[in-house]
Amino acid sequence: MEKLIAPAVEALGYDIVRVAFSDGDRAVLQIMAERKTDGGMSVDDCAEVSRTVAAILDVEDPISGPYNLEVSSPGLDRPLTRLADFDRFANFEAKVEVGTPIDGRRRFAGRLRGVAGQDIILEGEGERWQLPFADVTKAKLRLTDELIAASQASRATSANDA
Repeated sequence: MEKLIAPAVEALGYDIVRVAFSDGDRAVLQIMAERKTDGGMSVDDCAEVSRTVAAILDVEDPISGPYNLEVSSPGLDRPLTRLADFDRFANFEAKVEVGTPIDGRRRFAGRLRGVAGQDIILEGEGERWQLPFADVTKAKLRLTDELIAASQASRATSANDA
C-alpha cells in the first residue's frame, strides 16, 4: 500500500512514517505522516494527505470492502520506522524490540546513540547494545519531559521562522 501512495504524499511535501492496515468488523487503513520541512503535522496537513490518498485509493481500489482511512501525526512518542529516525532522535530515550534475541532478550530500552552502518546504537542499564536495524520489529520514542521540552522548543523555532 505504501508504494502506491508514497509518490503522491511525498510530492505534497510529506514523509510517510508508517502505513498500517487492520482488518476486522470495520477495516482501517492508518497512515502516519509528517512534513518534510520540520516534522510537524497539523489538522490541515492531515486533511490534505487524506484527500490525496483517498483519490488514489478510489481509482486503484486496492482494498476490497469498506474501510476507514485515518491520517495522523506520529505524535511525540512516535514509532521509529526508518534507519534515519534513529540518528534524527539520537540522545532521546526509546524502546526497541528485535525478532532474534540478543543476549537472551528481545526488548531493550535506553538512550539512542545513533547508528553505525545498519545497526542501531542504544545505551541503557549500564550497557551499550548494537541492534541490527533489519531485525527491529518495533521501536518508538519514550515520552519523557526531555522529549516534550525539545518538541516545544522546535515548535517555537518553527513559529519564529514563519
